[in-house]
Amino acid sequence: MPSPRSSRERRAGGSGGRLEFLSLSQRGPAAPDSPSRRREPPAAAPLPEEDCMKLNPSFVGIALSSLLAIDLWASKRLGVCAGEGSAWGSARPLMKVIEVSGHGIPWLLGTFYGLCQSDSSAAREVLLNLLFALLLDLVMVAVVKGLVKRPRPTHNKMDMFVTISVDKYSFPSGHATRAALVCRFVLRHLVLAVPLRVLVVLWALIVSISRVMLGRHNMTDVLFGLVLGYALYSVVEHCWLSPLNAPALFALWDH
Repeated sequence: MPSPRSSRERRAGGSGGRLEFLSLSQRGPAAPDSPSRRREPPAAAPLPEEDCMKLNPSFVGIALSSLLAIDLWASKRLGVCAGEGSAWGSARPLMKVIEVSGHGIPWLLGTFYGLCQSDSSAAREVLLNLLFALLLDLVMVAVVKGLVKRPRPTHNKMDMFVTISVDKYSFPSGHATRAALVCRFVLRHLVLAVPLRVLVVLWALIVSISRVMLGRHNMTDVLFGLVLGYALYSVVEHCWLSPLNAPALFALWDH
């Protein structure tokens, strides 16, 4: 007959097993790691605004980029006199003579000389306004070049006649601006026969085209220069100098 003590031990052992089983069954699923212990992948840094613009370009941006690429490609193809080894390299000296004919210094010196030698008040009025137009052209082209700062084409040889600091920039073409301004001025204020008027227009066009052929400018530089020169003449007409509104200037040239 088992003793009372052994019976109690067996009951205690059995109840302990049941308690241990209940404690295991009552436990829920394993608690997840704390947020501090979880290692999440670092969030990707936001792209800079300029990178986002490059990844998502606008229609206007795509159009401008395409036009710029076409401009550079066409200008390089048309630079047939950019060097002695170019397709039309033998015509480069002639193109440089045309370049000098549209330079600002010869025009300024020639206008100033004519103003000093003129004996007619009407001629002095025209020459004084031409001098004003040439100076306005130089200032406006220098300002625009300094603001835009577009470099010259890569195939250009920097062997131009009498350059200044802003001449390292390409936009706009000062020769094209001057050619359009002088052409419109001469056709308006000089009485010329039809063949001479045609020659003046052809000179302006040849000077402008030579800028691309010599590799000095891109096509858009020349086109904008022609538009700017045409517009500058309207400014000169609006601010036309006469003995009535600028008597002090005309008094300097009275003999």
